[in-house]
Amino acid sequence: MPAFRTLDDADLAGKRVLVRVDLNVPTEEGRVTDTTRIDRILPTIREIAQKGGKVILLAHFGRPKGRDEKNSLRQIVPALAHALGQPVIFVGDCVGTEAPKAIAAAKNGEILLLENTRFHAGDEANDPEFVKALAANGDLYVNDAFSAAHRAHASTEGLAHLLPAYAGRTMQAELEALSAGLDNPARPVMAIVGGAKVSTKLELLGNLVQKVDVLIIGGGMANTFLAARGVNVGKSLCEHDLAATAREIEEKAKAAGCEIILPVDALVAREFRANPGHRVVSINEVGPDEMILDAGPLSVAEAVLKLNTVKTVVWNGPFGAFELPPFDTATVAVAKAVAERVRDGKLVAVAGGGDTVAAMNHAGVAEDLTYVSTAGGAFLEWMEGKALPGVEALRKG
Repeated sequence: MPAFRTLDDADLAGKRVLVRVDLNVPTEEGRVTDTTRIDRILPTIREIAQKGGKVILLAHFGRPKGRDEKNSLRQIVPALAHALGQPVIFVGDCVGTEAPKAIAAAKNGEILLLENTRFHAGDEANDPEFVKALAANGDLYVNDAFSAAHRAHASTEGLAHLLPAYAGRTMQAELEALSAGLDNPARPVMAIVGGAKVSTKLELLGNLVQKVDVLIIGGGMANTFLAARGVNVGKSLCEHDLAATAREIEEKAKAAGCEIILPVDALVAREFRANPGHRVVSINEVGPDEMILDAGPLSVAEAVLKLNTVKTVVWNGPFGAFELPPFDTATVAVAKAVAERVRDGKLVAVAGGGDTVAAMNHAGVAEDLTYVSTAGGAFLEWMEGKALPGVEALRKG
């Protein structure tokens, strides 16, 4: 039984159900260009509607400073209605007189989308009066926006203290997957961490070395660790001023019994572009005018070999500049090896973070992993071991 309340615990029939969702989707000229976040909230919306609740959607869009029509949720209605296969009633505000009237007029099972909560400063401020105004529109509160759960805002955390609060199905799936990744994982556990800079992931690395058995470091951040070991990384992206920090992290890992694996070879080039002249070299043979842009075949082989010894993988960040061929080679090869073990039932694999989602899609394995989180900041804060306000408010007390 999960430690948080879910829709299984809720009586939805005839209730006004405030549902916090993530509709911060990409648009061009007022049209939604990627429906991934919409698709993920459909099960929750449909279940509440089918059980006779009025579905009242709360969401933010963009970073408006007050009312701004460019950030109106009205433009999301066509894509949302199409995905649901039923009409969506748009309401021009989330508080005030318009919302209660529209909600009262709606029938059970109908779906309403209230205007951008961030048109009001009280949302991000978690202002008690704004929370009360939102709560007046509902009988129950459902949070299905894990991606916003790291923020203690009125619509993501405040409401859970005034109304009976539950995790939606997407939130539930995310929490169960994350629990299987680091909170209560099958061991041994491997973390793969890539990306450009160590400085953006210091807390992440500090937490992971205490929790995982193997930590593979790739991307530009691996260069900082290599340089700290005395390796000449040429013109590669490298935070030389963090060499001492890298050594400290390695010492912490050693004390915690966590094995750190760095690249032993690399794809290097003199230009940062697609398909430049490049070569594979030992990590100790990088030329002074060359850049490390991907892990090499021996590094991939070592990662895959180690992968066969673990039962759980948590992945954040690519091995190289995967947007530029051929520097996607290591990320794709390891991602496919992970996916194969998941399909064979030998591995739980949870991946997340902006570039990671794109990398898994690029490798064609996003559907094969145990879970791919589209929540950037919230996913990273969870990996850093931080409590997420929007999640904590849903816990059974």
